[in-house]
Amino acid sequence: MRRLFWLAMGITIGALIVRKLSKAAEKLTPRGMAGGIATALGDLAEALRDFSADVRDAMSEREAELREGTGLDGKLDKSATLQKADGTDRAV
Repeated sequence: MRRLFWLAMGITIGALIVRKLSKAAEKLTPRGMAGGIATALGDLAEALRDFSADVRDAMSEREAELREGTGLDGKLDKSATLQKADGTDRAV
């Protein structure tokens, strides 16, 4: 009974090792490498899309802040004053 157990254990471990080595060998073939590169490029493209979307969102937020601060959005306070180059204030 013990010998049968160890025989089954050896066959199982051997099958697992063969499967793992086959997968590793497949990755080293030209087709496997091409698939890996294609997957990596797809992931890179997705990351760039996410990054550009984040940059666009931050850019529009900052633009809104700047427009509000400079009064370009038409909501400038009428009591605000502008400073001339010589340091004197003038009404807007």
